[in-house]
Amino acid sequence: MSRLVVVSNRVASPTETKGSAGGLAVGVFGALKDSGGVWFGWSGDVVSDTVANQGPKLEQDGAVTFATVGLPKKDYDQYYRGFSNATLWPVFHYRNDLAVYDREEYAGYRRVNSWLAHRAIKLLQPDDVIWVHDYHLIPFGEALRAEGVTNRMGFFLHIPFPSPQILLNIPPHEELVKSLCCYDVVGFQTPGDQAAFHDYIVRHAHGTASAEGHVEAFGRKLKTGVYRIGIFPDEIAEQAKRGEARQDVMDLKQSLEGRKLIMSVDRLDYSKGLVERFKAFEHFLEKSPEWRGNVTLVQIAPPTRSDVDTYQQIRHNLEYEAGRINGRYSGLDYTPIRYMNQRYDRWKLMSLFRESQIGLVTPLRDGMNLVAKEYVAAQNPDDPGVLVLSQFAGAADEMTGALMVNPHDIVGMSEAIGRALSMPLAERRERYETNMKMLRKYDLGVWRDSFLADLRGVDQGKHAPQKR
Repeated sequence: MSRLVVVSNRVASPTETKGSAGGLAVGVFGALKDSGGVWFGWSGDVVSDTVANQGPKLEQDGAVTFATVGLPKKDYDQYYRGFSNATLWPVFHYRNDLAVYDREEYAGYRRVNSWLAHRAIKLLQPDDVIWVHDYHLIPFGEALRAEGVTNRMGFFLHIPFPSPQILLNIPPHEELVKSLCCYDVVGFQTPGDQAAFHDYIVRHAHGTASAEGHVEAFGRKLKTGVYRIGIFPDEIAEQAKRGEARQDVMDLKQSLEGRKLIMSVDRLDYSKGLVERFKAFEHFLEKSPEWRGNVTLVQIAPPTRSDVDTYQQIRHNLEYEAGRINGRYSGLDYTPIRYMNQRYDRWKLMSLFRESQIGLVTPLRDGMNLVAKEYVAAQNPDDPGVLVLSQFAGAADEMTGALMVNPHDIVGMSEAIGRALSMPLAERRERYETNMKMLRKYDLGVWRDSFLADLRGVDQGKHAPQKR
């Protein structure tokens, strides 16, 4: 079998792939172990130009080579903080109001992709299969093609792909879509994302797109598909059970003093609907006085992109809302919202999910949202909690046993909390089983293997240099 080369903005360390890593890291590391290969990308370090140009740092773990590079400050500012997270992220999450476009940052974004591609070429073998991940690296494949690379290349987008009318707000939208068309296979999380891409191809790129996913545009042919990223539910369940007896989890149970527990875990990001969620919980306490003192919301929101002004403002807003609501409803022995702006080990989160009666997952927009799936998998099958899920999360297509909510509807979310807390055991079990069937049908291995099967099936000769 040909080697696999995975390219992502950040590369998990060998230690992380065996412990705290999330879905992407677990999934691609499994594929890399099977076929052997390379995982290439940014180390997360901001370094001097001299250090950045020394070449990738290589670390071996069995048949897998971890190859990482640092980024100079200017490249970090333009490629990562700038175009990737100030332009692409908000627009792809339908937040044009928060997007900032700067031509120099876009030029930096393309420059860094070309620079990364040039570094990666030295690691490639002729029959390698290249799998590129996420919005930071849209032009990466085009840069490799410009260097004469003819390998099979696929791209997977982990976040939503916006409808054309939203995407048009990015001035170089056509260049971005043309870059995507340099890949052989482009994967999306949901049928809606794929349809939005096809819509752009037909309406704005004057190309064609078939129901089977065959696209032709900009003089290129490619395949698109829906590949639902998942989890390994049995591994999550085992993690959750093992953690039940750990001291941290036992301390939390004791501190709740028999109260019901609502768990929410999100990165600190405006796409997650955190303020709306707090207001919905406040509305629930206001309209259901019998639950005051009897239910606690634990919100874990690890910091992210803390050097970006927008994210600093999110943190201030959330701290304000938590303090305001707690000031209104706290008692001497009761705090309604426990808000923690810090990271927790994965096993601990899974154990807390298992102890809770509700998993509150209400993003304003999300590519998939693996927390929703992890919450379900962590439950006790004999006495499962209830997943309350935003209709705008990609997971909503699969988790049909959840209570679906519109995160803009504060009253509707409040009512869903009440319904979940009072739901009979028989209904909770039925909803749990419905969700688990989908988790097993579309687990992480299916996502990985189906994408790579489509990519390996591409005729590598289609990119051979043309004879003159």
